[in-house]
Amino acid sequence: MGADPADARGPASSWLARRNPTVVLALLVALSVLTLFLLDPVTLAVLWAVLVVGVLVGARPGLGRFLLAQLPFVGFAIGLVTVNALARPGTELWPDLPVRVTVEGLTIGSALALRTMVIGVGSVALVLTVDPRRLMVSLVQHARLSPRVAYSLLAGYRLLGVLPQQWRTITRAHAVRAPLRERGRRAGRPRTGPRMLARCAFTLLVTSIRSAERIAFALESRGLGSGPRTVWRPVALGWQDLALVVGLAGVVATVLVIA
Repeated sequence: MGADPADARGPASSWLARRNPTVVLALLVALSVLTLFLLDPVTLAVLWAVLVVGVLVGARPGLGRFLLAQLPFVGFAIGLVTVNALARPGTELWPDLPVRVTVEGLTIGSALALRTMVIGVGSVALVLTVDPRRLMVSLVQHARLSPRVAYSLLAGYRLLGVLPQQWRTITRAHAVRAPLRERGRRAGRPRTGPRMLARCAFTLLVTSIRSAERIAFALESRGLGSGPRTVWRPVALGWQDLALVVGLAGVVATVLVIA
C-alpha cells in the first residue's frame, strides 16, 4: 500500500512529505490558478526562484534529481518563448535578423514559459514527496472524496506503474522469437520497425485491459462503495499544515507586492 514517509529516506522523509497531501495538492492547484492572472515576467521569475529554494529546502529532492525532473518543463518553456517571439506581431527587436523577433512576443512568451516553470516546480515537489496511498486516504478523509473514486484512482496509478516493466517483457519476448542460426545466434538484428512496435503495443493494451478487469472485479468483490468504510492509518491534519498554507500565502503576497 506504500511506505510511510516517516520510515523512508530522501524526499519521502522530508518536512514537506510529512504534510497533509490534500493541503499540498490544494496549494499546487491554487498556485497554478494564480499564475493564470500574472503576465509580468519579473514577478513570475521571482516567484519561481523563491519556490525553487523552498522546494530544495522543504522537500530535499537532491539537486541533480530536481534538475533532471525539470527538463521536460524547460523544453516546453523554450518552445513557448520561441513560438511567441517568432509568431506574435509587434515591434521588431532586431530588424536586421532574417527572422522577425518581436518585443511583445518575447515578453508574453517569457511570461508563459515562467508560468510553466512555476507549475513544474510545484508538480515535481508533489510527485517526489507525496505518497499515493496517503493522498487517496487524505482525499477521502478531508476532501470527502468518494472511496469508490479514490481507490479506483489508486488502483489505476498502480497499474500505470507496472506498464514499463510489462513493455520490456513483451519486447524481449518478441526478440526471443527471432530466427536463429545453427549455433543459436540471431540471424540478424531484432526487428524494431513500426509493425513490431504495433504488435507490442497491441499486446500491452490487451494485457492492461485484462489487468484492469481483474482489479475492478477485486474491488467490487470487497464491497467498494457499498457503505461507510473505515480508514487504515489515517492521515493527520495539524497546525503544521496550516503553517504551510499561511507561509506560502505570505511569500506569494510578498512577491506580488514587491516585484
